[in-house]
Amino acid sequence: MEIQPAPLARRFGALLIDWISCLLIAGAFASPTDEPWLAPGLFVVVYALFLGFFAQTLGMRLFRIRCVGMNTGEPLGVPRALLRAIVMLPLITALIMDKDQRGLHDRAAGSIVQTA
Repeated sequence: MEIQPAPLARRFGALLIDWISCLLIAGAFASPTDEPWLAPGLFVVVYALFLGFFAQTLGMRLFRIRCVGMNTGEPLGVPRALLRAIVMLPLITALIMDKDQRGLHDRAAGSIVQTA
């Protein structure tokens, strides 16, 4: 069975929800101008843990998509999810896609975002 990628609109919506939630949580502890790396750091931790164990973040759950291993269809595990999150931080890596609509961050981690 071939895994089909999730639509780009759902993936973008999920990313937007995840990023806004990280900004809100980080903003509760410090101003973004005082601690500019707090929100991106939180984003990496959230992605590493939630994708690693559950294959979904809050945004992905709301948009009914999940990130799984390309060959296994299972959650990535924390190390691969952490790699995916770090590579995705510049965001340009998410825009460079292959024919399977996988960004550089997905190729690095061996993952694909599919409809849940």
